[in-house]
Amino acid sequence: MPPRPSPSRHSWVCSDLPGTEALAAALAARLLPGDVVWLRGELGAGKTAFVRAAAAALGVSGPVTSPTYTIGNRYAAAAGDVSHLDLYRSAGVTVQEWGDLEPYFEHAIVFVEWPDAGRGMLPDPRVTVDIEFREGDARLITLVSDDSGLLKALAAAVP
Repeated sequence: MPPRPSPSRHSWVCSDLPGTEALAAALAARLLPGDVVWLRGELGAGKTAFVRAAAAALGVSGPVTSPTYTIGNRYAAAAGDVSHLDLYRSAGVTVQEWGDLEPYFEHAIVFVEWPDAGRGMLPDPRVTVDIEFREGDARLITLVSDDSGLLKALAAAVP
């Protein structure tokens, strides 16, 4: 098997929620069913806000809420189904638990918060979103992907 390319990364400083929402919407416009997006960051960093904005851009019309207590939500959207998983309460995904999660990945764009709990069981992400606190309401949002074309397109769309 040929070696995997080194992942590319690009960062944005979003000074407010509308900036984060614009980046999430730009990413969403480039996603297709089957794509997986991992989101990492501290509690309150804005992972769910990022997913909410991406889901709205994909055509989810109802409220998008954190699935911390339910593990996952699935939404119908114009662009196809959108799944939102939150593994914060998971100590690690077992084979049996993967069986419960697998339907969320079928024919959907999938966003996974706290994905490290599922490492080795979850499908590899097309892109990982790392969100870090900055001064005030600002966030440093870094996207990491093996798809350098995706990151170049996002850098052009959201300077």
